[in-house]
Amino acid sequence: MPPSRRLLPAVLLAFAVLLSGCGDDGAADNVDPDQVDSVEAPELGACRDLQPEDVQQASNATETVDCSEDHTAETYAIGQLPEKFASAAHDAPEVAAFAYQKCSTQFEKFLGADESLVMRTVVSWAWFRPSEKAWDDGARWYRCDVVGGGEQSKSYVDLPVTAKGLLSGRPNDEWMVCAEGPTVVGDVKVPCSQPHNWRAVTTIKVGQDDEPYPGDRLVEVKTRDFCSDSVGAWMSYPVDYDYAYTWFHEAEWNAGNRRSICWARTNK
Repeated sequence: MPPSRRLLPAVLLAFAVLLSGCGDDGAADNVDPDQVDSVEAPELGACRDLQPEDVQQASNATETVDCSEDHTAETYAIGQLPEKFASAAHDAPEVAAFAYQKCSTQFEKFLGADESLVMRTVVSWAWFRPSEKAWDDGARWYRCDVVGGGEQSKSYVDLPVTAKGLLSGRPNDEWMVCAEGPTVVGDVKVPCSQPHNWRAVTTIKVGQDDEPYPGDRLVEVKTRDFCSDSVGAWMSYPVDYDYAYTWFHEAEWNAGNRRSICWARTNK
């Protein structure tokens, strides 16, 4: 007989990366005045002690710290925007889309992971642009930071001296995402090294890069059917098992995401 599969509802997580930023420039108290309106590109490899309120901003001028000291963020990619953005507005959506592609691709390479794995880690990335004054002065750089948490995190955890290669090989459970609670909906997301009863075990690609959004219903059904089989295989097809899934909507699709996440109920 086939195993009995029970579907528990999964949280419709907001996408873990910040596509455009919002609010005033810089929320941190430890601001470096030299960075505030700088037209020069930030330093690659610089470390900072950022918190969620910092990455909600479009720009950031937090003081850098030695990477051997406690820090929650590391700059893993910087660059200049293409010439086509010379006349773009500071908050132009096309600038955010360009930064998304650059930062997400480099994020995978920096951590030593593929697209599926980076969607199942507790670390995420944020990007920053110049301040509005620096933008008006001609600055057109972008900065990508890996941070020790995601959008639902109330605070960030410290990163190692460098996060480069953090997910290569078999990642430590300290950096993988699990959840604690009766269902995935609204549960507390925790590193898998902590007590938990849900683990994000795999992802499914629900569409190709050049395809238009197929609609909520089709994405959800494809996700549900795949996760049912995928979680069963991951658990070696027990007689009874619970699974859940996270699927994303048109806004995330337009930002470039084509994957859903499958969860298994397990304490392992």
